[in-house]
Amino acid sequence: MKLPRVVGDKVVRALKRRGFVEIRKRGSHYYLYHEQKDRLVSIPVHAGKIIAPKTLKSILKQAEMSVEEFKEVL
Repeated sequence: MKLPRVVGDKVVRALKRRGFVEIRKRGSHYYLYHEQKDRLVSIPVHAGKIIAPKTLKSILKQAEMSVEEFKEVL
């Protein structure tokens, strides 16, 4: 399935809907944590810049989330 083209803050909002909690921000990166999965995910958030497909694929892998699941929460 094809990855959607999204900006960083949309990814952050989508992961928060799936139970991730923001634990800190450092520069332009957000760090989200999911307690049940014991997963830490870092997301680059640059103003209005679309996340590269390989970067988004890596974020979804860190979050243990499929593309279909991600599209549902967008």
